[in-house]
Amino acid sequence: MKSIRLKPGKERSLLRRHPWVFDGAVARGSADPGETVRIDSHEGEFLAWGAYSPASKIRVRAWSFEQAQRIDAAFFRDTLRRAIALRERMGIASNGLRLVHGESDGLPGLVVDRYGDTLVAQFGAAGVERWKDVIADALLDITGCPRLYERSDASVRALEGLPEVTGWLRGDGPTAFELQEHGWRLGLDIALGHKTGYYLDQRDSRLALHEYTRRLGFGQVLNCFSYTGGFSVAALAGGAGHVTSIDSSGPALEQVRVNLTLNGLDESRATFLDADVNASLRRFVAEGRQFDAIVLDPPKLAPTAAHAERAARAYKDINRLAFKLLPPGGVLFTFSCSGGIGVELFHKIVASAGVDAGVDAAILGRLGGACDHPMTVTFPEGEYLKGLILMRKL
Repeated sequence: MKSIRLKPGKERSLLRRHPWVFDGAVARGSADPGETVRIDSHEGEFLAWGAYSPASKIRVRAWSFEQAQRIDAAFFRDTLRRAIALRERMGIASNGLRLVHGESDGLPGLVVDRYGDTLVAQFGAAGVERWKDVIADALLDITGCPRLYERSDASVRALEGLPEVTGWLRGDGPTAFELQEHGWRLGLDIALGHKTGYYLDQRDSRLALHEYTRRLGFGQVLNCFSYTGGFSVAALAGGAGHVTSIDSSGPALEQVRVNLTLNGLDESRATFLDADVNASLRRFVAEGRQFDAIVLDPPKLAPTAAHAERAARAYKDINRLAFKLLPPGGVLFTFSCSGGIGVELFHKIVASAGVDAGVDAAILGRLGGACDHPMTVTFPEGEYLKGLILMRKL
């Protein structure tokens, strides 16, 4: 078994059971991509077993902190079984849910979502790439699903020195599905859609918008970066008078129309804008438009902390414009899915945007990933999705 030795003092994070070892912490030792290595302190004491990644800044991702643990097929089967059992206990009323959430489930770099009887997996690190076949077989055996589609096309693959890979890994069949949640029907395609086909992490946030719409009776709702319109369906189903969906993807907006039809919603209460969100917000401000509720759910702007400063400016700009479009009593649902933007920083960005807009707002609630996207106490980076519900003060 190959081993790596850390520099003095670099063992602290592993002692707290944080699973990442950065390249600058390694004193000596190497291995092949994804190969299991023993991680030792500078003094030679065992710290963890991990997967080595020579191309990544995250040089090793820990599998286990137990010295007696064997990293073999049985380890992956047992870890997958425990992750899936956790979701079964959650009792999620949807045919789409996340079964494996990377580091939070002890499988760094692995994401697995289930849509009906089909699994979709992303292998985002060298370690899970090396064990891909073992993981795929175990997933089908544990879940009883006959098919597994691979969506290993996220940008993190390049950081691991891995090529993009998509397609059927086990079985085959149609890639179009109908997600069912909160009594709604949402069409998606696991081959063409974002992430593994849909934003399952926003399940609870869509319900929150629906409930606020029912309670406050929003007349005009603006859904920015709407994608295929999950928030649009939630608002209209909640009784919103009119919803404007903005996205720069024509096909995504066509799917919004389809989703409205699937749910028996009146398309005359909807407007679809194939346009740039920032430019549209500026135009609305110039026109004196106002919206009772606005959803800002932009794509990832800061994948790492190194991108945080530039992303902060972008987040501040769209939130400042949104505040200007809210009447007193209007509600803003604003999100960041950037891992490089922490909860505290996001709060500061939104607060600064309100000051620049001349708007004071009350925080009505905080939002995050749905419960099948857990964050663990040892891996705070798992809290990549954060959101605020704010009401402009009367």
